Amino acid sequence: MNAMPHTTGGNAYNFGFLDEYAKKEIRRAVLKAIAIPGYQVPYASREMPMGRGFGTGGLQLTLALIGPGEVVKVIDQGSDDSVNAVNLRRFIEMTCPGVSTTTRTAEASLIQSRHRIPERPLTPTQILVLQVPYPDPLVVVEPSEDKRKIMHGEADYSRLLVKLYEDIVQFDEITISHRYPTRINGHYVIDPSPIPRWDVPRLDHAAALTLFGAGREKKIYAVPPHTRAEPLAFSDVPFRVEDFRDEAGRRRACARCGCTDSFLDEFSSDAGEKVYQCSDTDWCDEKLLRKESLRGEAA
Repeated sequence: MNAMPHTTGGNAYNFGFLDEYAKKEIRRAVLKAIAIPGYQVPYASREMPMGRGFGTGGLQLTLALIGPGEVVKVIDQGSDDSVNAVNLRRFIEMTCPGVSTTTRTAEASLIQSRHRIPERPLTPTQILVLQVPYPDPLVVVEPSEDKRKIMHGEADYSRLLVKLYEDIVQFDEITISHRYPTRINGHYVIDPSPIPRWDVPRLDHAAALTLFGAGREKKIYAVPPHTRAEPLAFSDVPFRVEDFRDEAGRRRACARCGCTDSFLDEFSSDAGEKVYQCSDTDWCDEKLLRKESLRGEAA
């Protein structure tokens, strides 16, 4: 890799928007993050043509890793059609000529996501980039970054465990619904971005590389493939994911495709009733297509 400007087809922007020096620095940070799973690697986060907090960290990672021939998928809360996902996808298409975009998880080689890990298990040839607003799980118990660095280095997460214990004492359960603190490879505890607890077990020994980018906080960290990712819990109060059972104890199904093993979003119908639907739109579309195909074969 060199640091020479690289434009394509008369495009006014450098390929991937970032200059080659910025890409080189981000790639070095990624390599260090992979070598030390869970460690927050600082980097010089660049200004992007969007406000910090709208996915600039994830976008910088994507633009630093992307190459011609890449197939990119961008999702937000599981949807390909949300405003954030559409804007990021258009920006990638504009600054990366030759790169394809898709809404199908299986076809993507690089997936940038906000708040969800796709329901379909990822493969070793795929990379998942998660946008992160707040990278440090210790910030809720220690305001000083210098002290947090020492605590991370010594793997001292006792105050975080006390916070979880206080939750149990007060509410009879751990009340963290997203950003659940997760220990990586037996040492560093990370904030796995605002994914629901449902997605946390997907990080454990995953086949794909997962990268986390926090643009505002200027941090990159990673969960390499086949690495332990264990949510903090107690032996007598185990970690548990969201419960989608109804009052009768039956697992709720998606109102659209009928799936009973996916993460569900709750909506209100025009009649004011609660309706549940798959959060991952590609997963839901695929299940619906298969259901209609089976119905057509039976007819």
